[in-house]
Amino acid sequence: MNGKGRLRGWGGVGGMALALAAAASLLVPLSRHGAGEDAAQVGGTGVGQGVQAKADTCKDPDASLPPSADGGPTIDRIKQRGKLIVGVDQNSYRWGYRNPATGQLEGFDIELVRAIAKNILGDPDAVIYRAIPTSQRIPAIQKKQVDVVVRTMTINCKRIGQVAFSSAYFKAGQQVLAPKESSITGYNDTLKGKKVCVAAGSTAYDKLEEKSFGAVYKSPTLPVANQLDCLVRLQLGEVDAVVTDNALAAGQAAQDPAVKLQGDPFTEEYYGVATNLESTDLVRRINQVLEDYRSGGANSPWMKAYHDWLAADLPGISGPPAPKYR
Repeated sequence: MNGKGRLRGWGGVGGMALALAAAASLLVPLSRHGAGEDAAQVGGTGVGQGVQAKADTCKDPDASLPPSADGGPTIDRIKQRGKLIVGVDQNSYRWGYRNPATGQLEGFDIELVRAIAKNILGDPDAVIYRAIPTSQRIPAIQKKQVDVVVRTMTINCKRIGQVAFSSAYFKAGQQVLAPKESSITGYNDTLKGKKVCVAAGSTAYDKLEEKSFGAVYKSPTLPVANQLDCLVRLQLGEVDAVVTDNALAAGQAAQDPAVKLQGDPFTEEYYGVATNLESTDLVRRINQVLEDYRSGGANSPWMKAYHDWLAADLPGISGPPAPKYR
């Protein structure tokens, strides 16, 4: 690969610093807003009904619990605490990232977090943000270190046996990101012998496990903990390509004009808000928030967030995916 050892694009130096900072710890409190609670007590022991289906019986993983504005043990605990504790990304441009000019977290996922906090607590700023590596999203939920994870997290059969998901709030697909001058043309035989970066615990990693086309994606340094680490390695010439959600890859291409999306998306995936399997009251409440968030057609909060954060890099989306309930 040309340019080994040189950072491509303006996103390089800042991206590396953020990626290393995020990878340095499992859960970094980004904004406590005066909170002093013990994170080990986050979440509820909850109710036992409505537990998600196991992966081996999964037929429709993006079907969630019907929405409800009612309370419950998990919601009561959040209200008593006065803060919603949320696992997020602070390095995904357009989705969840720290604006270097203001120091504030911004992005499409952050807008949704604020809507959930406003609904439950009456204040969109009543949030404790925790930066979580891709590979630690599920453990953080299971250990009740966070109430929810809003972090471009794909709903699938494997995961619904581990965490509970809201209805889908975004449709994405896996795609290849590579330098513009690369011989790689997509998810195909042009990956043979190429070093490909994916994040541990991601659906991209699972897809390469199914079919890699001879790509090298496991080594002492691969996979990585955070997806943005892949962009840094691509910029340094340490890998030849990245496989990730096209929604994330589009933001990375916007950061670095030397790379582009190659080929077409080769999967269809839906993002959901994840929470503990026991927190069925919280799942239903989030689904009610999403019903309101989608309402209003072109003037809905969802469409406003899309135009504010994603339309420039992912044009042509006419609306959110329709919810499915069981």
